[in-house]
Amino acid sequence: MRSVDEQLARVIAAAVRPAPVRVAISESQGLLCAEEVVAERALPGFDQAAVDGYAVRSVDVQAANDEPVQLPVVGEITAGSRQPRRLQPGQAVRVATGAPLPTLADAVVPLGYTDGHPAKVTVRRPVPSAGFVRRTGEDVQTGDVAVRRGATIGAAQVGLLAAVGRNKVLVHPRPRVSVISIGEELVDVDRTPGQGQVYDVNSYALAAAARDAGAEVSRVGIQSADPRRLREVVEGRLLLSEIVVVAGGVGGVIGDEVRAALADLGDVDSTRVAMHPGSVQGFGRLGPDAVPTFLLPANPMSALVVFEVLVRPLIRAALGKRNPYRRAVSARLLSPLTSTKGRRGYLRGQLLRDADNGEYLVQPLGISGSHLLASLAEANCLIMVDEDVTDVVVGEEVLVSFLAQKS
Repeated sequence: MRSVDEQLARVIAAAVRPAPVRVAISESQGLLCAEEVVAERALPGFDQAAVDGYAVRSVDVQAANDEPVQLPVVGEITAGSRQPRRLQPGQAVRVATGAPLPTLADAVVPLGYTDGHPAKVTVRRPVPSAGFVRRTGEDVQTGDVAVRRGATIGAAQVGLLAAVGRNKVLVHPRPRVSVISIGEELVDVDRTPGQGQVYDVNSYALAAAARDAGAEVSRVGIQSADPRRLREVVEGRLLLSEIVVVAGGVGGVIGDEVRAALADLGDVDSTRVAMHPGSVQGFGRLGPDAVPTFLLPANPMSALVVFEVLVRPLIRAALGKRNPYRRAVSARLLSPLTSTKGRRGYLRGQLLRDADNGEYLVQPLGISGSHLLASLAEANCLIMVDEDVTDVVVGEEVLVSFLAQKS
């Protein structure tokens, strides 16, 4: 039996990062930037008003500290104006936020510092040079790196790319994941199950989990276990994927048949992994491109746990994430739990936080059965129990791994 850490090391070593592609900035959110985006122009590109008010020479309003200063208003500049203006000493120009400053103006007097008169404004407070002005290049200078290689592109980065005039950016794309379900007992959700049949849960749940991890997902759905047909389907998906997940392809006769069907594509190692649930699983690198391929249990609960522990980190690594693992914290146990000796337990839990001292607390959920999918839906963490531990008592600290946050 192989340890979880050993299996995880084998999986991460197989990560295939897709070649960078250039995409529209509107499609880049959540991806890693694959280039140094250098600004070709300053941001802002001109001195502009930071507030609505009056553009002035700061020296002309210095005396407003002692008594109000009156200045003639010789025009108005709106945001987007392309008409050049020149300010003479002792004058003011009405400006809107974002409007370019007239020549010689070095400050803006906010409306609240004045009486707002349209022809001869009274200024009641002075402003310093550069006061309430966004200076040219204040945000980004020409030649500065606006977005760095390896940065995750979020809303701010998309805005910055637009601000420096980039409509496309080179990114590391989402790895493509294909999800296949095998099982003669399976029917799709748009059909009514007959005697002995069940809905195909795995292809939907695992596709959703892959999408949540950041992958581009193809839910292939239910496929026959017929060796020739299964081989054709998997071989086709290997050409279109960086990761292939086959649920229901391990254990018993079906596991032997699946491995035999895929033997021509590469070796799938089905050594048991010292974890529960989900110790029965398979992993290999198939096809000419050595695509990482997983065989997961038919049980949806077990399949999702194996996905969380092994497949999700591979997707995150393929995305280029420096740390592909979920955040883990120590929490104090609120109810006792039992784990299987010799296997690392990944048990469902509800993570809480003490309002008084900020301590993490965790309530085990549905510990009595690995088939209880509903308990995983209620869980927001996995409680990780070491291989040599069988019983954990109330109040003892355990390590928990965060799952997706509930909204």
